Amino acid sequence: MKELKILTGMSGAGKSVAIQALEDMGYFCIDNLPPILLPKVVELMRTTDGQMGRVALGIDLRGKELFEDLVKEVEILRENNDIVLEIIFLDASDEVLVSRYKETRRVHPIDNEMNLLDAIRTERELLSELKGRANDIVDTTNTTEKSLRKHLLEKSSGANERPFNVNIMSFGFKHGLPIDADLVFDVRFLPNPHYVDNLRPMNGMDQPVFDYVMKWQETRTFYEKLLDLLKYTIPQFMKEGKSQLVIAIGCTGGQHRSVTLAEKLAADLSDSLDFKMKAMHRDAEIESRVNEEN
Repeated sequence: MKELKILTGMSGAGKSVAIQALEDMGYFCIDNLPPILLPKVVELMRTTDGQMGRVALGIDLRGKELFEDLVKEVEILRENNDIVLEIIFLDASDEVLVSRYKETRRVHPIDNEMNLLDAIRTERELLSELKGRANDIVDTTNTTEKSLRKHLLEKSSGANERPFNVNIMSFGFKHGLPIDADLVFDVRFLPNPHYVDNLRPMNGMDQPVFDYVMKWQETRTFYEKLLDLLKYTIPQFMKEGKSQLVIAIGCTGGQHRSVTLAEKLAADLSDSLDFKMKAMHRDAEIESRVNEEN
């Protein structure tokens, strides 16, 4: 069954944060969609597969001249049962909304020559009918971004699903640090297969290189300590609301030692942690080509 979430509510109540959170969960997201285009999106959901199976739309009074049509479109959608529709209404107290607008210095979408508080109260009145049709009303008055993300995760995924991905990347320091890494570990102190002639053209996914790297006591001791550290820290990162964690393992060229350890970590962590785990090798092919040429 396909899912459609409509995120709406008071301007300044956190719709942008909510849209970003749902995008991290795998929803195809469109923010500030004019309500008149809602039927087109629904048509695409019905006629295509893949990305359009789970869609989240941010709709608010920035398209106020078209907003009246939204309630009618919602009623039409609910008469059909081929798409599960959920309306999430984000709200906050007038005082908090005023404070947020003053902090960001944004202009309220219906602030046409009226003061900010009057604009907020007018918006609240205009949205009252839609709020009454909402499946989930979230008051963000005292809610942090982390708490809002957690709420949406629990509502969207259920208790047993955790959209959290761990990428373990090998790289070579001589090619530069990976800019998207959350954790970086330097393994250049370990014995280097590069200086063994028959191993130099290979990489850490080849069994002879793997055996060479892992045969040393210093490698095994380091690996056991690193594995224990990651078993503890990865769940902590998930609790903080992250949807993806990139762990970078670096050696000199990114061909031998880092590749071996990244592959082994991905395999061993997959056995003990219930997350999507993937090994990636940024520089292994570059170094293999260089060594073949030499």
